[in-house]
Amino acid sequence: MLLLDCGAEVDTLKRLLEPGSAVNAPRDACGQTPVHLAAQAGHPFFLLWQLQTGADLNQQDAFGEAPIHKAAKAGSLECLSLLVASDALIDLQNKNGQTAEDLAWSCGFLECAKFLTTVKHTQSMKLSEQSKCSFNTNNCGLLLKKKRASRIVDNSNGKKHRSDAGHLC
Repeated sequence: MLLLDCGAEVDTLKRLLEPGSAVNAPRDACGQTPVHLAAQAGHPFFLLWQLQTGADLNQQDAFGEAPIHKAAKAGSLECLSLLVASDALIDLQNKNGQTAEDLAWSCGFLECAKFLTTVKHTQSMKLSEQSKCSFNTNNCGLLLKKKRASRIVDNSNGKKHRSDAGHLC
């Protein structure tokens, strides 16, 4: 299986594919794992295979780059889509403070950059909606408890009656 054209990279990939290789162990001087190399080369099938074997899709190399950064720099929309669908952290920054979206814009891969922008916007909208729902649920629960507590008062004869005084226990 020839994944990359460069001879040194092919040799590295051959060693990575050897039986017993640790999937998340950095295998080159830059701390890149097989997932980094697959994303950098724009090979979604190899990337998927690595992810299915338990590879860490957010592992950063010596430059602070995760596979999502590599895919963005390579302009591989397929690899980016796979990483996003696998819950890669899209706001992860490299050592220069750049996200994958920043790299896609700076490398001129507009389709990749727009995709990451849309994903980021969608994720932030979902988080916003979730926080509104959980806040409203908590408030409704508190209000309901207070309302119940103010409406029911025990009498000495054991019967409960409605209280309009509005006091809390």
